[in-house]
Amino acid sequence: MKKILMIIPAYNEEKNILDTVNMINNYKDLKLDYVVINDGSIDNTLNVLKNNNIDYINLSNNLGIGAAVQTGYKYAHLNDYDIAIQFDGDGQHDINYVYKLVKEIEKGSDLVIGSRFSDKKSDFLSTRSRRLGIKIISFFIKLFSKKKILDVTSGYRASNKKVIEYFSKHYPFDYPEPITNLELLKKGYKISEVAVNMRERKYGKSSINLKKSIGYMINVVISLFVTNFSRKEK
Repeated sequence: MKKILMIIPAYNEEKNILDTVNMINNYKDLKLDYVVINDGSIDNTLNVLKNNNIDYINLSNNLGIGAAVQTGYKYAHLNDYDIAIQFDGDGQHDINYVYKLVKEIEKGSDLVIGSRFSDKKSDFLSTRSRRLGIKIISFFIKLFSKKKILDVTSGYRASNKKVIEYFSKHYPFDYPEPITNLELLKKGYKISEVAVNMRERKYGKSSINLKKSIGYMINVVISLFVTNFSRKEK
């Protein structure tokens, strides 16, 4: 039986994190382990984790999503997990699609992206400006790699053992999903997408607005250019 770890980055998710962990604990189709990476939360998240005996790693300062997720990959690599799945702490990811991601890994993919846009059946597709930015980023990834990825910013992703090891050593702090998608494609890893459902977060507000969406898209495209013309050892 394959060892599967759910990596749950969390920053100020005091109202969401317990429900997210309970979703995983109540999932019956596969045996799943999990670890919450508390990314220096300044609300009550850490106390919720402690008081409910939730498995977690605490980062004393807020290091950002890239560092938090890489911490999870380092943990997965050190503990010899076969598959690692990124799973947001805000409850947006639907646990019922974990099985599809794992099956796609078992078919031979190195990285599987849970996509909101493969069949357009997801409850939540993000804002119009964000979707436009995703299309532009997708265009540049295809330009550089010859491979079309629809949901380039999805944080609902499953990685096999090779990718776990790679991410434990190489993982960007900024714009990690689109940048690592391009890096892996350029290095010959197989990436696939499966349709998943995502939901709006139940509590708290997204920090993404129109101005930030435009800035994000511009910065990601610049980073993709840098990634495309740089070389790293596999």
